[in-house]
Amino acid sequence: MKKFISVLLCVCIIGASCVVMSYAKTNVSGEISDLPVIMVAGYASTSLYKINPDGSSEHAWGIDINEILSLVLERIVDVGRGLGALTLGNAKILADTVGQGFVDLYGDLALNPDGTSVEEIHRYASTAAQANVANIKKEHPDGDDIIIHERDIIKEIEEYVADENIFIFQMDWRMGQLSCAKQLDEFVDSVLEYTGRDKVNIYAVSHGGQTTATYLALYGNKNKVNNAVLTIPAIGGAGIAYDLMVNNVRLDEDDLIRFIEHGTMTEADFEWLVKAQQLGFIDNLCEALVPYLQKVLGYWGSIWDFIPSDKYEETKSLLLDSAESAKLIEECDKFHYQVLPSLGEKFAECRANGTHISILAGTGNRIVTGLNENSDGIITVACSTGATVAPFGTRFADGYTQINPCGGKYKVSPSMDIDASTAFLPDNTWFVEDFYHGMTLWDYYTIDLAMTLLLTDRIEDVYSDPDYPQFRYSSNPSNTVYADFNTSNPGFVDGSASKLIVTNVNRKHSASISAITCSGADLEFNLNPLKVLKPGESIEVPFSGSIPAENKKEINITVFFNTATITPSNYRTFGFTVMNGDDAEYGGGYVAADPVTPFDELFPSFLTRPLAKLGLLDFFRMIFNIVFYWANRIF
Repeated sequence: MKKFISVLLCVCIIGASCVVMSYAKTNVSGEISDLPVIMVAGYASTSLYKINPDGSSEHAWGIDINEILSLVLERIVDVGRGLGALTLGNAKILADTVGQGFVDLYGDLALNPDGTSVEEIHRYASTAAQANVANIKKEHPDGDDIIIHERDIIKEIEEYVADENIFIFQMDWRMGQLSCAKQLDEFVDSVLEYTGRDKVNIYAVSHGGQTTATYLALYGNKNKVNNAVLTIPAIGGAGIAYDLMVNNVRLDEDDLIRFIEHGTMTEADFEWLVKAQQLGFIDNLCEALVPYLQKVLGYWGSIWDFIPSDKYEETKSLLLDSAESAKLIEECDKFHYQVLPSLGEKFAECRANGTHISILAGTGNRIVTGLNENSDGIITVACSTGATVAPFGTRFADGYTQINPCGGKYKVSPSMDIDASTAFLPDNTWFVEDFYHGMTLWDYYTIDLAMTLLLTDRIEDVYSDPDYPQFRYSSNPSNTVYADFNTSNPGFVDGSASKLIVTNVNRKHSASISAITCSGADLEFNLNPLKVLKPGESIEVPFSGSIPAENKKEINITVFFNTATITPSNYRTFGFTVMNGDDAEYGGGYVAADPVTPFDELFPSFLTRPLAKLGLLDFFRMIFNIVFYWANRIF
């Protein structure tokens, strides 16, 4: 029964990800550019069609719900058997049914071992005229979803740019980046010829960020791009591809559900329920399903370019034959060993020639399929940005000195887990903690920043506007609260701080703060627990105690809160770097990132281990720490 409840819970929460959320119009300040805008969308966004031997054509890729439902109905008995078996721990029946269905639907997309297409596959639009948003709406009023990708972001751009000046780049995303970048180069030329302009602006998402980065490395010297904004880019690959290719998919249910919560801007915290239900058995389903996926995508160049460089040779030796896949290997080797190592240099050349390149990355999350690295849930921070990153769950020790001096500019994140001095673009990369992959729209900060970078020339680098610092925490409503000291640089704190400003970032629910604790400094927050914060409202919380007289020392502030949702109590921890004196002595290496709480100090591991096994450890830790806070205040 427990596993049956778990299946239903997971299906219900994942189903919620289909809900379309509303958000406010972006706030872009500065003179709006009149240059054409090219959207380079995320992975598998481009719809594809197949030419049959008789000359007829048929749709080959693009999620068609009716087609999927029809296939499910045809196999409803097998699906039912599979779901029943899954609740008893047998994943094979459902995996065989779903996996074979995937192969039947999309097998035409397979590539040969050398990376060439088995079938004749084409894009629906390859020229500027075909991919112009105004033309698409006229010619395909009922089917423009086939060509218009990242529709919600396009709507935001349309608030400032006429649709006849917006273009949707389509690529055969199965192919490697050398091919995709060449297609983008040809498309940029087509747009310039169509519009009569000499430059374009590019907005790139995820895999589109990798394509745009490769395009700039190979063709950027043509100087045809004004602004290139790469959001949550898979520049150096995607850990999820490695997990898939080596069948190492081990879902992190907590992060998976938080990922879904952020995507739907859910203000309830379902991860508590998932922890209690222990959904690890779903890993068995993924493991049984992967071989079917590999039948279709095993030789896609894009998948091989997604393999992070530190795992590329290992994966290649396991899965590719050096003779039959020689052509595929040659192209992927060039991407990994020539293009990627040159990106910092190539980006600098582009910027010197007038191309503004900006990167917006998410941090602070595990990859949902199991790779234990700091990421936006899909792409590691190192792959997105080129930065040096501490192993997930750790940070650099106090006193850490960044690798590159960067002209004296401090480039270590407030949580002290990211050294941006080694990034592809140290002065033009923004890091947002708790910002998940593909969710730029769901956070006012990220969408405002992205649109400002795309449509204006107002922001030269991370120091141009104090409203857009290099490091920041996400204010997605799913986080409920946002906190910062009343100092000028978010995430950093010095002796001038006297208050903590806590904001309710929910858009529907009020919130009350039940406790605020500090680890790493002796600070006591004088909280009014009766104060209820309406959506968007802030409260200033004074504190007693003193900020440590050190530089490069991290402290953690944990804000406990209550909301009228299915899980009314929760907490959020913020890391702050103290910059208030001489540098702290550096002990070397990494230390644990999570703060040590009174609960951790008082309860030994042999007592907490059973709670962790039941998924209840965080809940009991939270309740104890709230009670401990008030006991100290009262007594």
